[in-house]
Amino acid sequence: MSGAAAKDWTATQERSNMLALRTIAWIATRLGRPAARALLHPISLYYLIFAPGPRRQSRRYLGRALGRPATVADLYRHIHAFASVALDRIWFASGRLDVFDMHISGSALVDRTLEEGRGGFLVGAHLGSFEALHAVGTSHPGLRVAMVMYPDNARMIHSVLQALSPDFELSIIPIGQRGSALAIRDWVEGGGLAGLLGDRFMPSKAVHGSSIEQTFFGLPAQFTDGPMRLAMMLKSHVIFMVGLYRGGKRYDVRFESLADFRHPPDDLAERESLVRAAVAEYVRRLEALCREAPYNWFNFYDYWQEDAAA
Repeated sequence: MSGAAAKDWTATQERSNMLALRTIAWIATRLGRPAARALLHPISLYYLIFAPGPRRQSRRYLGRALGRPATVADLYRHIHAFASVALDRIWFASGRLDVFDMHISGSALVDRTLEEGRGGFLVGAHLGSFEALHAVGTSHPGLRVAMVMYPDNARMIHSVLQALSPDFELSIIPIGQRGSALAIRDWVEGGGLAGLLGDRFMPSKAVHGSSIEQTFFGLPAQFTDGPMRLAMMLKSHVIFMVGLYRGGKRYDVRFESLADFRHPPDDLAERESLVRAAVAEYVRRLEALCREAPYNWFNFYDYWQEDAAA
């Protein structure tokens, strides 16, 4: 991925996401969730009509995930799902889980991690809602999760959610800065879970990773091996976490073991092979989930670098 492409999602993409979040948040705090959800329709229609770049990328992605050409109705449903999940961030941040119908599976993995007294990694994607993790946190008082994020994006998200819910506090470990890897190490070794979204290549030395080309929906795409290398270095368990949005107030929260590096081999070649296998397994699961819930994947930029090749 080129530097320009990296900047595209770390800057422009997140600013547009925050604009949508601020707009929806303003409506929600004044009119409530039912009214806000009703107003998602004109908001989604606006973005469908006046955002040609995201519309083009949505059409490309959905054509692959659905296995057929995407219709206008598909594009609208994709944008509406994104807006719905952005809206629900407000209630997750406020601890208002009573408004949701949550189905949670695999949380025993989190229990075992806490029982061991040692942290690990929660690796997700821009798929559904990672904030649905709050549903598990309410039943695990000792659960400590820090999101590993670019600092500018973290500040924008945190400022909006904290303005809506003054008691909301999101632990953040910024990447792209000196000492980021050490901060992640200290957090994990102190019994915390480090949350990362692994479906965007992070061109940062802070995660000690490199770009790995993987086949994703039949085309080459760039993924990072940074989270897996860190987990290997820290001898940690990697848990795949996803909160699929099922429409209305329904969420399907899943925790699955992705890679176990707690007892890594001494041989460097074997360790390298395990890291690459973990990245490949991550991509395989991501693609399967995108096919299962195609409207849940929220990467509205040139993911496969097709515009640059045109």
